[in-house]
Amino acid sequence: MNSLVIKINKADNVLVALQDLAKNKTLLFEGEQYTTVEPIPAKHKFFMQDMRAGDEIFMYGVLVGKVQMDVKKGMRMSVENTKHAAEPYFYRDVDYKWEAPDVSKFANRTFNGYHRKNGEVGTANYWLFIPTVFCENRNLDIIKESLYAELGYAVDDKYKAYTHQLVEAYENGEDISNINLAPDQQNHANRVFKHVDGIKFLNHQGGCGGTRQDSEVLSKLLAAYADHPNVAGVTVLSLGCQHLQLNEFKQELLQRNPDFDKPYFTFEQQGSQSEEQLIQQAIRDTFKGLIEINKFERKPAPLSKLTVGVKCGGSDGFSGISANPAVGHCADLLVGLGAKVLLAEFPELNGVEQEMIDRSVDRPTAEKFIKLMTDYDEAAHKVGSGFFMNPSPGNIKDGLITDAMKSAGAALKAGKSPVVDVLNYTEPATKPGLSLVCTPGNDVEATTGKAAAGATLILFTTGLGTPTGNPICPTIKVATNSALAKRMADIIDINTGPIISGEKTIEEMGEDILEYCIKAASGEVIPKAVLLNQDDFIPWKRGVSL
Repeated sequence: MNSLVIKINKADNVLVALQDLAKNKTLLFEGEQYTTVEPIPAKHKFFMQDMRAGDEIFMYGVLVGKVQMDVKKGMRMSVENTKHAAEPYFYRDVDYKWEAPDVSKFANRTFNGYHRKNGEVGTANYWLFIPTVFCENRNLDIIKESLYAELGYAVDDKYKAYTHQLVEAYENGEDISNINLAPDQQNHANRVFKHVDGIKFLNHQGGCGGTRQDSEVLSKLLAAYADHPNVAGVTVLSLGCQHLQLNEFKQELLQRNPDFDKPYFTFEQQGSQSEEQLIQQAIRDTFKGLIEINKFERKPAPLSKLTVGVKCGGSDGFSGISANPAVGHCADLLVGLGAKVLLAEFPELNGVEQEMIDRSVDRPTAEKFIKLMTDYDEAAHKVGSGFFMNPSPGNIKDGLITDAMKSAGAALKAGKSPVVDVLNYTEPATKPGLSLVCTPGNDVEATTGKAAAGATLILFTTGLGTPTGNPICPTIKVATNSALAKRMADIIDINTGPIISGEKTIEEMGEDILEYCIKAASGEVIPKAVLLNQDDFIPWKRGVSL
């Protein structure tokens, strides 16, 4: 790929600039000469021929937009001259053929995970605090501050020390401008419980005040997190009078897993003597639970026990050229090894619906996808929006002009394997292979839903940089370009920039990503989002507030 431009699919009528191209830059591509009419920033696209208003624009081999005015060959695509367009979709009986890549290199590999009684294997061993209602968030914050500080899970000590230095300097009448942050001295060896990877808290704004349907969905979501293979024990705090009652949550949990047997403690504030008594008992009982789950140790498991979510956020014009296809090759390797792969973000499948339908293993799977997509899009239009409004200002600035263009690149994260299942929000993934999970495109709402479906690792590609993580699912950040990987090294784990520079192929990078996944699943490396306690959690609220 070591050139100035790239044509992604032979059917495309635009070229992508791999470097900044000056105005009147003349270049030769596949035997044809092109001269830029205006500057073309790296990641942006320019037209391969003169086009008239209404003409269709193709990229990744699919319709991604229509020209809104006459344009010249060599002119840059922009929101002024291009509007979103996508092909209609429907079920058609397609005999989809797929051959898994060569997985012999990984066939006998294992990862060291936490084996649960139901046969699932976690990549981490967490204790989880759950509030059934937002009224308990403050109590959870108090408990979190206490446990993190004393048990060795806090990551903000350097900032506390820095603030202390500023206070001392202020009190002594000294200039504070020369006081700098001390190096991070975080050391996981200082943790009291060596086999407990973290204590996590699901603060949220639900459980009461909205519709009963919202509380029911929240209950399913929280139950999915409690039953997750990365979670070893649970503490639940309730107020008492809220919509989401403790007994309803427990019923939801047992409906999801009738054999649920993890340590499970519940506390209700309106039935307690005081706030102090509630928090004291919750800390004491949880401490006892931590002693028990600290007895678990990592043991080898086949790679087929992995469930990997693939996600993109802060995408740029290189996302569909480097990081996403590399993650897609990793996804195909995982499917070839018998693992589960989860692709979510339904608004970012707009424009590639037909491909997903054609890849579905049977008609019921395809029709479930069609219904979820149609219902979701109709709901968006009812409130004056639509999938076409998905690209953010940052996406557009870095070359993603339409939602269909963004979606065509985003879908590459899933590789090319058949779609074996389609899951509504909070439904668990049960089948080996690629499953589609209905979530918003919003980074945190999507990762929240992906973990609920059972992801034990998330591969998260980004071109602009985003710190997003998840409380219970280690999230691995994959940069699309080397400049980002260098500039934001504190949040990036893997750099696929070498694909852009021609130093590595997509396949080589995909294998590197799988190697990292194996190490992260074994606790041998800790992704940056985990190190930073980047525990983002936003339930998808599908109803209205009352």
